[in-house]
Amino acid sequence: MNLYGAEVRQKALALLRGGARNADVARQLGLPSSTVRVWLHRDRARRGELPGARSHECPRCGKRKLDTKAYSYLLGWYLGDGYISQHSDHRAPSLRITCDDSWPGLMDECERVVRAVFPDGSTCRARKVGCHDIKIYSTHLPCLFPQHGPGRKHERAIALESWQQDIIDAHPWEFIRGLVHSDGCRVTNWTTRIVAGERKRYEYPRYFFTNKSDDIRKLFTDTLDKVGVGWTSLARGSDPFNISIARKASVALMDVHVGPKY
Repeated sequence: MNLYGAEVRQKALALLRGGARNADVARQLGLPSSTVRVWLHRDRARRGELPGARSHECPRCGKRKLDTKAYSYLLGWYLGDGYISQHSDHRAPSLRITCDDSWPGLMDECERVVRAVFPDGSTCRARKVGCHDIKIYSTHLPCLFPQHGPGRKHERAIALESWQQDIIDAHPWEFIRGLVHSDGCRVTNWTTRIVAGERKRYEYPRYFFTNKSDDIRKLFTDTLDKVGVGWTSLARGSDPFNISIARKASVALMDVHVGPKY
């Protein structure tokens, strides 16, 4: 039994097809979010737009050209805050990149590169506490992210394939930016010095990258070496989870190519 009538349903679908979010449509029309979600699912099924319903071209097993610059950046995001999952009700796996709500500019940029790497797919933002997941479905996710596997990344080996390393070698700063935007930060540190017999405070900028995976940290530091950025490894307790970039010339390089989060 339809409690809301065809007119309300069509109005909701018109808003959804225009790009409105489920929650906004539910709020505007006074509908339960679950009802809006079901209407959208059925509408997409009729239109042939359910995940996996369309055949997407793959740059690895097909002929579509890959935007390698965007991919290098997205690979950094994936290794930091991304994961691939397969829901039992969906025909295709989904890639999720978690973006903190504190950095809306980075969220927009992450979604832009996801669309650049998957131009024939559709992205969405899944709301979570304090963050959103940039999400896309594709049957070819394992082709582009062969590092996907069971368990957490820091509990298994992470190694790049040769074609991925070639892309990073061509676009090293994009890879570094993706890693820093996911698991890094730019901060202002301070110390004190004795100047003319007087203790004075001295502030200086510093970049940090933190990841539990030894392999991912090594991918980061190997790429830093290639672009001439000096770094040191700092331990958290007995675990060397932090990579620090504090030398003035190296921070200046990072400022040019990475910069603070926004």
